[in-house]
Amino acid sequence: MYDIAIIGAGIAGSYIARELSRYKLDIVLLDGENDVGNQITMANSAIVHAGFDAPSYKLKGKFNAAGNIMYGKICDDLDVPFKRCGSLVVAHDEFEMATIHELYKNGLKNGVPGLRILFKDEVHAMEPNLSEDICGALYAPTAGIVSPFELCAHVAENAIDNGVTLKLNHMVTAINKVDDYFNITTADENIDAKLVINAAGLYADDVYEMVGEPYFKLLARKGNYFIFDKEAGSLVNSVIFPCPSKNGKGILVSPTVHGNLLIGPDASPVDKGDVSTTGEQLDYIKANALKNCPTLPFKKIIRSYAGLRNTPVADTFTTTDGDFILEESPVKGFINVAGYESPGLTSIPAVAHYVVEEIVKPLIPNIESNPNFNPKVRPHLRFEELSDEERADIIKKDPKYGKVICRCETITEGEILDVIHRNAGARTVKSVKKRCRAGMGRCQGGFCSPRVVEILARELNCSLDEIMYDQQDSTYILSGQTKSAKEEA
Repeated sequence: MYDIAIIGAGIAGSYIARELSRYKLDIVLLDGENDVGNQITMANSAIVHAGFDAPSYKLKGKFNAAGNIMYGKICDDLDVPFKRCGSLVVAHDEFEMATIHELYKNGLKNGVPGLRILFKDEVHAMEPNLSEDICGALYAPTAGIVSPFELCAHVAENAIDNGVTLKLNHMVTAINKVDDYFNITTADENIDAKLVINAAGLYADDVYEMVGEPYFKLLARKGNYFIFDKEAGSLVNSVIFPCPSKNGKGILVSPTVHGNLLIGPDASPVDKGDVSTTGEQLDYIKANALKNCPTLPFKKIIRSYAGLRNTPVADTFTTTDGDFILEESPVKGFINVAGYESPGLTSIPAVAHYVVEEIVKPLIPNIESNPNFNPKVRPHLRFEELSDEERADIIKKDPKYGKVICRCETITEGEILDVIHRNAGARTVKSVKKRCRAGMGRCQGGFCSPRVVEILARELNCSLDEIMYDQQDSTYILSGQTKSAKEEA
């Protein structure tokens, strides 16, 4: 019997698990995928928003700026790449400038520090590659960029370091309330828990309906993105937002924390699970990104992809008004963390603290602190960032750090072995890619993927054809030998 079962190991579920590990609790973190953060957390804009967008009366408005402030220490503790590069919301005419002024006033209500309204000359002095048509902007210096999949992996690792049990490939298929606990049926086993936290992302409404009458509904929206080669990474210095409309924040242009350039996303309703890309939507992103940054070098695109967001549908059952749902449900002991879309990534440090302190703790009498809680992960060695002297020293200690596997990103065998053998470690080609960037470069794994497969098979003590690229049902990498040794002879 667990004290708490958390369903969903994206950034919300993983971070809440870490926050709960500050206490003496028996916690299990469940996910139907074979890696943490493998859905919404995996494919998003990677922006740490300043917090001027959401109205102050919403939970989004309450937690965004608060979460932003916490990011510096958290990323230091968890050894996650993070940069406060600032953001600009740009305007092309007087009507958009009126919106800029409204965002400024709302940001002040939300407690966003350092906000300034810039005139045309100031904008172009800061960002010389933006369109000459831009006449002003809202500048938010606290906005930043982060690596969301590294953050989720390190959060989950730290939670496990502090006693949380992670069970992947445990798709929840049924939940039954039995007296004062819940019996959770997964694809692999039955699990009992006194409390349940539903952080199942896009499927949080489906999960809740396993135990209670529906009172919210989630809509899936797909957003397409382009990633440019690092040669284009310095085109802008800040996150560039267009002036928002009723359809959302629009197509952004942003540096990434690893030195690439990102543009996107659009937003279109889709079936849950649809992450296909289409030429029509990708063309839409290009056309709209060019309005703010007319010199985008599209010949330097190295990847396009799509991610999903989950939006509570207003006026279904009860009105959620597109806000986070953070509450104990009508079923006692069952807590919903749902409708968790942007600025969810930014808000999660503050949201997790709120969920634990204001919702969970009142339900657990005499909860005790965990005296052994350690907020830090073991540091990750990033070979590319080392000096020549540091490289020589680490190679002397472990020669595997002298063997470069991914030439585009200068990722060594030592780094790949490290991310495999940590808690919440890599088990697939893509999970290696997300943790240490092997395959993230210009050739997108064209050269290094076969070596990554060999390393995974060797370290996990399995055959090459058992190594998957991504999800359990994803396309195989290897299906068998093309020739036998005897045929070659």
